[in-house]
Amino acid sequence: MRLCNREKIFLVLFIFAGSPALAEQKVSIVDAIGITVSDITRSLIFYTKVLSFKKVAQSELAGDAPEYLMGVFGSRMLVVRLQLGDEFIELIQYLAPHGRPIPNDSHSNDHWFQHIAIIVSDMDKAYTYVNTTWSMVTPGPQRLPDWNLTAGGIQAFYFRDPDGNYLEILQFPEGKGDPKWHTKSDQLFIGIDHTAIVVAGTDVSLRFYRDALGLQVAGTSEYYGIEQERLNNVFGARLRITTLKASSGPGIELLEYLALRTGRPMRLHAFAFIVQHITCY
Repeated sequence: MRLCNREKIFLVLFIFAGSPALAEQKVSIVDAIGITVSDITRSLIFYTKVLSFKKVAQSELAGDAPEYLMGVFGSRMLVVRLQLGDEFIELIQYLAPHGRPIPNDSHSNDHWFQHIAIIVSDMDKAYTYVNTTWSMVTPGPQRLPDWNLTAGGIQAFYFRDPDGNYLEILQFPEGKGDPKWHTKSDQLFIGIDHTAIVVAGTDVSLRFYRDALGLQVAGTSEYYGIEQERLNNVFGARLRITTLKASSGPGIELLEYLALRTGRPMRLHAFAFIVQHITCY
């Protein structure tokens, strides 16, 4: 399995001609989450047939602008934009040059980890459906305990797409999450709540995401216990999770592992491992 060149949480800010300097810009919308794939035809089948995304656009990119934007020179990319509910992802296949696969020994606390969280209308139905049509990572939906006032009652499980990219299936209890996730729907998969990324330190990351880019902190809490360990597949996991949001679009969760702090750091050559990026404007 081969994956293409990618970059870690590369927030792409579209700065229009005549606009102020980047330092004065603030992110107003999280537009799309980009996912690098090795075979866009295979990935399209998965995201549209298994997860009910709809294809809305397709383009091929090459030349100076995308090369400098992505930091991959001599690149030629096929980009397919998909929609689920009000949110968007972009599948990106590098036609040239080809990159390296996600390491087989990747763990959820490695600093290149990222996932998108897909909201469902029925957790039990979603688990049975994914378990029978695809594959599982966690042993079953994990219900976060009630002692956690921020997250108690949330149910979630992880699995992976054809390239090994992590996906989270999520359902909020009444009174938690965006009110739109509680609107009755005949669709099993409703939309994307957030993308979550592992960071080495929350405070340092907030100076970038909050202070420089202008995203607003929407909540913070510590998560631990057997449910969290099973969900992340990291024994002894204890996380500080901070949620940031723009005025619209999916949220961004910063995952800092307070334990185990053994996740591998990002290195320059590890850019070929990273799966997703975020497009903002």
